[in-house]
Amino acid sequence: QVQLVESGGGLAQAGGSLRLSCAASGSIFSAGRMGWFRQAPGKQRELVAVKSSSGITNYADSVKGRFTISRDNAKNTVYLQMNSLKPEDTAVYYCNFYIPSSRLTYWGQGTQVTVSS
Repeated sequence: QVQLVESGGGLAQAGGSLRLSCAASGSIFSAGRMGWFRQAPGKQRELVAVKSSSGITNYADSVKGRFTISRDNAKNTVYLQMNSLKPEDTAVYYCNFYIPSSRLTYWGQGTQVTVSS
C-alpha cells in the first residue's frame, strides 16, 4: 500500500509562485511514475505534469515553461514548482503515483491552490 501526503498549497497572487510537495510511503517509489493532476470546480481532473522513474517528463501545454516537476527518490518525494501563476491555475491539485508493472495507481488527498488576479 502506498500513501501520498501533499503539502504546499495555498493562496498566491497572479504572477507569483508556489511549490507543492508530495511524500510517498513504501519502498517502490523509484519504480513508479509520479505526477500531479488538478481539478477546477465544474471541470474534469486533468494532467498537469508527470515524471517517470527514468526521468521522462510530460507537461500540459497550459503549464509548459511555468511549472517544473522534480522528484527525489531518496526522499520518496515529488515536487511541483509553479511560477508565473495565473487565476486559471486555481484548482485542487492531486499527487499521483502509478506503477506500470501492476497498473496500480494511488492518489493523494488533494491540496487547494488559489490564484487571485
